[in-house]
Amino acid sequence: MDVVVVGAGVAGLSCARALTDGGARVRVVERSRVAGGRLASRRFDDRFVDIGAAYLVADDPGFTAQVHSWRTRGLARPWTDTLSVYPGGERTTGPVRWAAPGGLRSLAADLAAGLDVRLSTDLDTIPADADAVVLAMPGPQALRLSPPPAIAGAARAQIWKPVITAVLTYPAREWGDLRGAFVNDHPLLATVCDDGDRRGDGAPVLVAHSTAALAARYQDDPDIAGPVLAGAVGELLGLSARPSVHVHRWPCAQPEAVDAPYAVDGRVWLCGDAFGRPRVQTAWLSGRAVARALLA
Repeated sequence: MDVVVVGAGVAGLSCARALTDGGARVRVVERSRVAGGRLASRRFDDRFVDIGAAYLVADDPGFTAQVHSWRTRGLARPWTDTLSVYPGGERTTGPVRWAAPGGLRSLAADLAAGLDVRLSTDLDTIPADADAVVLAMPGPQALRLSPPPAIAGAARAQIWKPVITAVLTYPAREWGDLRGAFVNDHPLLATVCDDGDRRGDGAPVLVAHSTAALAARYQDDPDIAGPVLAGAVGELLGLSARPSVHVHRWPCAQPEAVDAPYAVDGRVWLCGDAFGRPRVQTAWLSGRAVARALLA
C-alpha cells in the first residue's frame, strides 16, 4: 500500500510512523521547512522556546507509553501538576504536564526520524499517485486541496479559534514560582507559561498566549499585539522590566471537539486534534486511528 500523508504535525507523523511499522510505503509532505506543526519551538538567543503547544498531557495508555519512551531517552520531562489561576493567583492541581528540554518540536523530530518526510513542499490538490491520502491538518487548511465531499463537509464543520503567542525575554527573573497560569475572563490573555521553568534552565522567558478575540483583532498585523500582550503580562504579574518581544500568529490554534476519531471519503482521510479534546495526545491518537483503519 502506498500512502501520502499531507502534514508533518503530530497527527501526520504518528500516522506515518504506524503505517510504516505496519509495512506500508509512506511519504510525508509538509509545506513548512520543519516538521512539528503546532508542536513548535523557535530559537532565540541560543535556546529554543515553545511557541505552539504549551505542554503534553498523557492519560491514554498508548500515548503514555510514547511519552515515557521520550522520557527514557531524555527527550521529555515531567514539568508540573500545579498551575496558577488568575484573577487571584490561586493554585490548582491536575494531571502532570510534560515538557521537553530541547523544545517540544524535538519530539516531532523523533517521530519523523527514518520517515520519508519532504519539507517545503506545498500542494494545491489531492495527490493522485497513492492508494490513500491522509490530510493531517486543520479543516480550513484541508479545504485548500479541494477534497472529496465527505472530507470537505467534515472540514467545514470544524470550528477553530486563532491565537497569538508572545515570547517575552526579560533581563532577569522578577517573578517567583510561577510555572504556568490560566487567565480567566481577561480580554487579552489566556495563558502565561514560565518557559525557563518548563524547560528546566531557569531562563527569564515567559510565553503568553492571547485570547481568540485579540488574535482576530490583530490578524493582519500580529506584531502590534506583542507590546499589548507584554503590557498585560506585566500588569498581571507586577513586573517592572520591559521585555524583548517576539510574536507568532496561529490562525488555527484551538479547535472545538468533534466526536469522531477521523473523517474518510474513499481513499482520502482527515485527522488531527479537532477529533476529540484538543490536545497533543488527541492528534497522536487520531493519526494512529487512521493508520489502524488503513492497515486493517
